[in-house]
Amino acid sequence: MTETRFFSPARALLLQEVAELAQAPLPEGVDGAFAVTGVGPLETAGPTDLAYMDNAAYGQALGATKAGAVLVTPRFASKVPAGTVAIVTPQAYRVFAQVLARLFPTAMRPQSSFAARGISPGSFVHPTARLEHGVTVDPGAVVGPGAEIGAGSLVGAHAVIGEGVMIGRDCAIGPHVSISHAYLGNRVILHAGVRIGQDGFGFAMGPQGHLKVPQVGRVIIQDDVEIGANSTVDRGASRDTVIGEGTKIDNLVQIAHNVVIGRHCVIVAQVGIAGSTTLEDFVALGGQVAVRGHARIGMGAQIAATSGVNGDVPAGARWGGVPARPMRDWFREINALKKLASKDDSGDSRSRDGMSSDP
Repeated sequence: MTETRFFSPARALLLQEVAELAQAPLPEGVDGAFAVTGVGPLETAGPTDLAYMDNAAYGQALGATKAGAVLVTPRFASKVPAGTVAIVTPQAYRVFAQVLARLFPTAMRPQSSFAARGISPGSFVHPTARLEHGVTVDPGAVVGPGAEIGAGSLVGAHAVIGEGVMIGRDCAIGPHVSISHAYLGNRVILHAGVRIGQDGFGFAMGPQGHLKVPQVGRVIIQDDVEIGANSTVDRGASRDTVIGEGTKIDNLVQIAHNVVIGRHCVIVAQVGIAGSTTLEDFVALGGQVAVRGHARIGMGAQIAATSGVNGDVPAGARWGGVPARPMRDWFREINALKKLASKDDSGDSRSRDGMSSDP
């Protein structure tokens, strides 16, 4: 593993513990008490490091790895070199994530920038705010009147927690986050610069100018939601914006007013979701997807990156393109355009050849 000052292993992990996480037996004769002290990619992992492999593109790197052990899917197990212990599991990447969490627990969520616990003297906590035991508030943070924060939660440097906001237990609110008009569940993670609960974009447009429509709803964020840096979630206009349990949102995502996102959705960077849209459970949106207002995307649907969703998407569908449509239709149209372009190129070539042969 590359040396770093930022993440030191909390403890070594025995090879037997890794095998138990993978629910896989160790190869015969392997010492289960061997200590894994770090992780690394196949190319640079050392004799006490653990690596993983689940992609054919890294077959050559697997054959040459110097890692002490490797989590590997059954398909590639035969390529593990003799000096490396192979722990065979169909979920190599998932088990690798579990190992990382054991070795480097501080990497799981934002930590205090001040390496402190409790209420920093440089913070500003309103006397009517209620903070349970074990809350950490970093310097420069503001906790407004009537706010409530549960035990074990962190409020990062220069974060602003607005009046009446409720934050559950074991949450991590990163630096420079602002939260207003919102209720957060337990174990919610908001990375640096996230904005929660600001006005939705609502205006009554007309020839005399655009009249601002007051936004009087809330934001409800359920348990185990994680939102990446500089993403924004607008409060509802007259009802709530909701993000369901376990949903994971990347950096630079815009979620507009009245949007309802179901449980365990995945929303990748630079997605924009317009107002009053509903995503049912387990929806996945690729990077830079744009979703128009008032659309409904059904349970388990997947939308390819850079697509534009202009209407409802049925449950379980896999769509892509602009406008988004079923993958089969999208690919068929792309192939038809390629063939048409190829024919045009051939015609142009013949035309040019003919012109060059004219007297």
